[in-house]
Amino acid sequence: MSTWSVRRRPGRTLGILLLVIVGFLVVRRLNWRSLIPLWLRHRHKGLQANGQNFMLEDSTFWIFGGSMHYFRVPKEYWKDRLLKMRACGLNTLTTYIPWNLHEPERGKFDFSGNLDLEAFVLMAEEVGLWVILRPGPYICSEIDLGGLPSWLLQDPGMKLRTTYKGFTEAVDLYFDHLMSRVVPLQYKHGGPVIAVQVENEYGSYYKDPAYMPYIKKALENRGIVELLLTSDNRDGLSKGVLDGVLATINLQSQQDLQALTTFLLSVQGVRPKMVMEYWTGWFDSWGGPHNILDSSEVLKTVSAILDAGSSFNLYMFHGGTNFGFINGAMHFSEYKSDVTSYDYDAVLTEAGDYTAKYVKLRDFFSSLSGVPLPIPPDLLPKTAYEPLRPSFYLSLWDALQYMEVVFVNTVSIGFLDYEKKEIGIPLIQGYTILRILVENRGRVNYGDNIDDQRKGIIGNIYLNDSPLKKFKIYSLDMKEKFFQRFSSGTWSPIPDAPAFPAFFLGPLSVAFSPSDTFMKLEGWEKGVVFVNGRNLGRYWNIGPQETLYLPGAWLEQGLNKVLVFEEKMAGPVIQFTETPHLGRNQYFN
Repeated sequence: MSTWSVRRRPGRTLGILLLVIVGFLVVRRLNWRSLIPLWLRHRHKGLQANGQNFMLEDSTFWIFGGSMHYFRVPKEYWKDRLLKMRACGLNTLTTYIPWNLHEPERGKFDFSGNLDLEAFVLMAEEVGLWVILRPGPYICSEIDLGGLPSWLLQDPGMKLRTTYKGFTEAVDLYFDHLMSRVVPLQYKHGGPVIAVQVENEYGSYYKDPAYMPYIKKALENRGIVELLLTSDNRDGLSKGVLDGVLATINLQSQQDLQALTTFLLSVQGVRPKMVMEYWTGWFDSWGGPHNILDSSEVLKTVSAILDAGSSFNLYMFHGGTNFGFINGAMHFSEYKSDVTSYDYDAVLTEAGDYTAKYVKLRDFFSSLSGVPLPIPPDLLPKTAYEPLRPSFYLSLWDALQYMEVVFVNTVSIGFLDYEKKEIGIPLIQGYTILRILVENRGRVNYGDNIDDQRKGIIGNIYLNDSPLKKFKIYSLDMKEKFFQRFSSGTWSPIPDAPAFPAFFLGPLSVAFSPSDTFMKLEGWEKGVVFVNGRNLGRYWNIGPQETLYLPGAWLEQGLNKVLVFEEKMAGPVIQFTETPHLGRNQYFN
């Protein structure tokens, strides 16, 4: 192999020197602005909040926003929902970013598939929407532990949402990974992100005055250069204001609007007003009513917000679904876990269908626009498939799953929860086995007690005041790898009197192109459904939710595998319907 060096080319050094000199002279005469791509030349100032109105560059800008969470909507349907948002007359998408889903294990990050944040943001840009990101690290959002990873609580001294070292070290690592993806998506870098929110409703928590300045600095040090916002409800606004950050408000009533906007004027002077969350509905809890907010009331409040000179964000525009085990809970006077559906009585339904709210708001926004709005996309088709009769069965005790019920010799003897902490055990002659099935129904996502959300059996179990020891513990998380271990020989035909809890397996036949549908488990009591390995979430006959949303995008033409884990009682069939059943309604304001 031949080699060469400078010594073989005596004129090379002189040539390089002349090239540098000529280059320097040319560069001095260049207009550097001409080197900036055309699409970046007018992106210097970004979204500004220095006077009465928002300004995007040199033009007055009103934020007509809508919330939709990519992690609650099948990726195949993102564009459909975003096009419907744009066609309604909105110009800005807002979304939370769930830390617990993106870092499910410490140091292992996932931004793929339904968690592909970058693809979601760029798709919003493609359909003509600006984007406001709400990266937390705490997001509330009726999601398990408010979006914080539960593995943080492995530290016995953990103090969430503070400058406790164990927490900030974890936040720093997460932000290192997250912000490297967010920075190129910012407006000043040519992307659609015009603002970023600092944490979420910290004023109602406020356990560490150094925490919010730390989060602000963590964002800025990693390259966030767009407008920063805070977001607080009535209970936390007075403590949620942060220097150098625009305060925004969360509310539902016109009475709150007047009081909170007056307060904002007193603490930050004449700056743009923004309702970051106008609650278009509300979430549901197991055992409670289905919450509904009248569409006429929504229209009146949105109109009042604009009349007050405020921009707004509809929370939610489209709620989606708490697929899997991501739902959160509330625990004030009593523990209440959130249902699987995040329909929220939002502007679009859980399945992305139009509502009276959509029609009224679109007509209203169209009257303000001055230009025709895009035509709303057609609705996605729905199908009521033929009822499915499960064919195979597997006892829990053969699979060794765990959740929260007590059994003696596989016979259920009762249930323990936050309220009921003792249970009588019948005397049985001979040797008996005590089995305890423990279920995490969702960690609290809002309130002062998030540090206390360690799940499972975290203390002693007593029998007649004596602690029981030497339990054999199985931790089976019902993820895809767990079910892959179920071979065909594992299953048996369903007996006349199956023992519970148990798994049930059956085929769903789809003859033509798959469509959305809703599963109705009448006669079943409480459990979880998996279709083709996808966790649709929990069902429970105490309501209000009576059906589970099954996206057609997750079905295949031909046979589809439906697996049900049922805790107490199985019905003869699984039914399908074109419309959801959400139980009794409760109107509220």
